[in-house]
Amino acid sequence: MSAVTQGLHHVTAIGGDPQKNVDFYITGLGLRLVKKTVNFDSPGTYHLYYGDDAGRPGSLMTFFPWQQVPAGRIGAGQSTSTAFSVPAGSLGWWKEHFGAIGIDSTVTTVSSEEERLSLRDPDGLQLDLIASSVSDPRDPWDSASVPAEFAIRGQHSSVLTVKDSSGTSEVLVNELGMKQVWEKGNRTRYAAGDGIAGGIVDVITEPGAREGLSAGGTVHHIAFRVPDIETQDVWRRQLADRGYQVTAILDRQYFTSIYFREPGGVLFEIATDTPGFDIDEPLLELGRSLKLPPWLEPSREAIENAVLPLALPHENNPTVAA
Repeated sequence: MSAVTQGLHHVTAIGGDPQKNVDFYITGLGLRLVKKTVNFDSPGTYHLYYGDDAGRPGSLMTFFPWQQVPAGRIGAGQSTSTAFSVPAGSLGWWKEHFGAIGIDSTVTTVSSEEERLSLRDPDGLQLDLIASSVSDPRDPWDSASVPAEFAIRGQHSSVLTVKDSSGTSEVLVNELGMKQVWEKGNRTRYAAGDGIAGGIVDVITEPGAREGLSAGGTVHHIAFRVPDIETQDVWRRQLADRGYQVTAILDRQYFTSIYFREPGGVLFEIATDTPGFDIDEPLLELGRSLKLPPWLEPSREAIENAVLPLALPHENNPTVAA
């Protein structure tokens, strides 16, 4: 494979009530809503993007929040946990913070270099905050609910659970250009580039695991970074030549995407870094208004009537007067 990924671009999950989703990810996790749009393939529901101040690749968590969605099942063939990077020594603050808003969390130690705080979002999605001994240089979003000294710096890693990891490993190494960095029991870590937070995938092998069921509280897909559409097209053709069922390049307005399913069953996306989230609204106003791509604008009235109004916590746009 001539192209290699720079790391994680985003993770997309399925949620329930969109207002609960907004409240948790803005006030609970201290992320910024960088885009309020709709699922381009099913525009009767939102597609909400959370991240840092500009929605940079590697900071993004996105949701399709379906009102009254049935609960899914986390299991084999899925990304079963999404981890965010936080500063060393911050997990005590985070545990108190989650306790104050009624969220249970548990601190565990993965290794001598990492501490992990595990919790679930309002729909049961498994999340982790990882405090590493390796400093994360990325700047956090300046949130009113989470002081900068404790705040999320971006994604840390994703965990994939599969029954047989041989094909998954082949894709990560041979098709995405990642490197295996360690193996402990049934858990193997792969890393892109220099192996820092935002470029890590852990694969857990569980031959007897139940298959996951994609619905509320589960990850729909994980996306890997590629710099531009030209590189993406090379990658798409090479994947197709190797026998993968890969989609055409799809316009997601803020990036372009291709999708394929790796042998362990997890849906992978390869997404471009460009053009970014400020192409249709100024940086200071990200997430305030419902944004639609040109091909959906003629249906704006019907779409606005189909989705529920959302009240954004003040800290999502601190320049707005209270």
